[in-house]
Amino acid sequence: MISEKMVKEINDQIQRELFSEYLYLQMAAYFKGENLDGFAHWMEVQAREEHIHAMKFFNHLYERGAKVILQPIQQPKNDFKSPLDTFKYAYEHELTVTKNINNLMEIAKKENDYASESFLKWYVDEQVEEEDSFLKIVSILEKIKDSTNALFMLNSELGKRE
Repeated sequence: MISEKMVKEINDQIQRELFSEYLYLQMAAYFKGENLDGFAHWMEVQAREEHIHAMKFFNHLYERGAKVILQPIQQPKNDFKSPLDTFKYAYEHELTVTKNINNLMEIAKKENDYASESFLKWYVDEQVEEEDSFLKIVSILEKIKDSTNALFMLNSELGKRE
């Protein structure tokens, strides 16, 4: 049986994952408004991934006999200044997500909730990949600075994400 504390924390994480989806859709909207469709596409794919992450938590609770309680999703930031500003913000957001996942893992370990611990292992590994993806794009954007040609080349590359 899953503890009430873990159920509450996972319900909180579902809200955070849905917020991440919402945030990345807002970032996609920013990029669309800037006619950077490749960047927008990359963020749309990221938003879909976050939805999948939320649904994995959703299903985990039901598989464990618990109940999902959906919570309100706050409005995300929407005043991005540049692609670099946007990706730096997203990277910082992913660092927060990593902290949240690590906190869930700590709770699972303390409570000897081996099923949740096993389930959360995937998220721990996923966060390494997420942080790396965002940090690489931040690094590239820092290198290209104000080069319009390089920005459009990156836009084209990001548009290929599946």
